[in-house]
Amino acid sequence: MIVLGIDPSLTGLGWCVHDGSVAGPRRVIAKGQFSTKSTQLVYGRYLSLREAVGQILDFYTEVEAVGVESPPFGESFSEGLYGLFLYVNEAILQRNKDVVYFDPTRVKLLAKMDPSVRKGTMDKGDMVDAAKQDTQIKRWNHNEADAYIIARSAARFWNLYAERLHEEELTPAEKQVFLGTHTFKKGKKAGKTVKKGVLFKEGDRFYRFSQLSPDGDSTVNLDLKR
Repeated sequence: MIVLGIDPSLTGLGWCVHDGSVAGPRRVIAKGQFSTKSTQLVYGRYLSLREAVGQILDFYTEVEAVGVESPPFGESFSEGLYGLFLYVNEAILQRNKDVVYFDPTRVKLLAKMDPSVRKGTMDKGDMVDAAKQDTQIKRWNHNEADAYIIARSAARFWNLYAERLHEEELTPAEKQVFLGTHTFKKGKKAGKTVKKGVLFKEGDRFYRFSQLSPDGDSTVNLDLKR
């Protein structure tokens, strides 16, 4: 499955087109990053990055779905990153591509593949090393590396969704992120199991934009009078 991974950032939006059907360097069809200057009008920065994402999807027509890192709420400039997140998704929606979201913590977890083996935090260098190891491509910047992990994980998610991939084929990290559940042991909710995995959260953590019209399948009727 060919998937576009996007790591949104105003200073360095990383992207990677990933082919999960092959191994080694051929897994990466293309990669790169788009940057905007802090001196540029902030709204223009959003518009130019939305246009850049649209151009990628228009050029690489073989892309079947998209994975995007969602913004970390409550952190520095989270509102600004959420604004960029919306602009990026507008470009994806307009081209009717299915999309799945992974927050930064889960992107790092997915890069580990097996948290019981790769313990500790994953910094920028660790993410680059993970991309290098998986592709045998030596030159990565951290924005591209994050986008690669997102694309690889999104491809695995969409194959699981389509039942081309089965639970026993998932890595330990994928099982946790895609299919994770939590059972309460104490309090009023004791014994209750909550489904926390991405696969259980359509309309929140993933969308079938391929099934919607470009306006989100919604209609607004305006009765404007002077």
